[in-house]
Amino acid sequence: MARITTGTRQSPTGRARTRASAGAGLLLLGTLLTGCGAEPGEIPLSEIRPEVPSATPEATPAAAPGATPGVIGAAAGAPATALHNGLIVSRAYTDASRTSSAIVTFAPDGTGQHQVTQPPDRTLDDRPDWSPDGTTIAFDRTDPQTGAARLWTVPAGGGTEHQVSPLCESGTADCANEDERAPAFSPNGKQVAFSRSWGAVDAAGSHQIQYSDLYLMSPEGTDVQRLTFLTNDKPYSGAVSNPSWSPDGKQLTFEYRTSATGQPANSRAIYVVNADGTGLRQLTPWELRAGDRADWSPDGTQILFTTYPAGPDNAPGGGIYTVHPDGSAIGALTPAPSDAFYGTAAYAPDGKSIVFAQAPAGAGADLYSMRPDGTGVVRLTDSADKWLSRPAWGTADGTAAPAEQAQATAQASAAPSERPSDQPSDQASSQASSQASGQASEAPHAPRPDAQKPAQAQGQGATEQPRPGTQSDSESDSGAGSESDE
Repeated sequence: MARITTGTRQSPTGRARTRASAGAGLLLLGTLLTGCGAEPGEIPLSEIRPEVPSATPEATPAAAPGATPGVIGAAAGAPATALHNGLIVSRAYTDASRTSSAIVTFAPDGTGQHQVTQPPDRTLDDRPDWSPDGTTIAFDRTDPQTGAARLWTVPAGGGTEHQVSPLCESGTADCANEDERAPAFSPNGKQVAFSRSWGAVDAAGSHQIQYSDLYLMSPEGTDVQRLTFLTNDKPYSGAVSNPSWSPDGKQLTFEYRTSATGQPANSRAIYVVNADGTGLRQLTPWELRAGDRADWSPDGTQILFTTYPAGPDNAPGGGIYTVHPDGSAIGALTPAPSDAFYGTAAYAPDGKSIVFAQAPAGAGADLYSMRPDGTGVVRLTDSADKWLSRPAWGTADGTAAPAEQAQATAQASAAPSERPSDQPSDQASSQASSQASGQASEAPHAPRPDAQKPAQAQGQGATEQPRPGTQSDSESDSGAGSESDE
């Protein structure tokens, strides 16, 4: 994926672009976001707005006092097109101390585990997502020296990993402590949503990062557009993370986790926003503490999400729920109250199964499956020491050799100049082809020893142990705005 080039606001039908300036690293903690370092006519990242600003969030009414969510039935309707259930991708720790994690795939029955990425020591690969054609996996990788995460891609069968160029690396305040996580391909493969945090860190408080919001870009890393502005006028108020697309590509869900100074403090909820940045609204009530990545049913009638209780990391007591896209009919799929920890859940491409992470109290997590109504629970894996989590279900089969897979993709894809303008471009696949032939557009960026850790940046880390100088970033109620471990 190419480095972002200089750009200015285009016509109302165009998208804002950002500039990725070469630079000397991130600013020291305490640097205020007072300037962007942009040249005349350029737009700083913090000011990139959609042509139609997001509406004021509309809160979902709280459930009636004493009401208990009930188990609802399977999603109504069926996918418009029957989809093939391929491999499941997940995050897995690779060492007993949980300082390193990799991206792995499984067959739908949990067999045939295959490690797709080969991260350096003490590096965390996490939050994987499939490209629509099943040829590419996008994920984020956290650097052990800087603590910052960047976006990467890898062919579904493994092979050459490719780092997406950061939006900016300069020493300007607009790029301080920049952190990019949780990539999510749009259904047509033309866009990637991701969460970004940046700015100074409140070291005297909860180590909350200054700004955090949702962004879109093309699979090559161009046409960057800021989608949400939840923290724009409320620095240190919370973190935006874990986007997920509706099947028609018109909406996205994401997690908003408030900080100690947020309203309400130290809570979390799922929000919905249109793909053009309008229609922002809260989907789940604060009382449920819904978090991490939600997932849409293939027919678009249900949204799957997980709840996390306040208290210690990975504490039992949460559950897996569904809700209609309008915020109605919230129902529990798992028993409540629960003595188990539940992690992220995802629908199978055909909508007939759900894969999810679960851990008994005090134990590691494994992957399970169940029907869309919560029945028929089956354990898929038995490797709790790896703490398998954040599963996503794709359409890819097997683990073909990367070169063979890339060659097949290249043959199936038309050259950009020959492809009809109304046909979705398969840029992710073309990247896989160049990676397999050793022609990645850019080499991975070298660690920046002078960079400051984005302490408790949105989505920071995927471990149960806090990094030095930060609070725990998994299921704690620290208000630091970080993502949950699952």
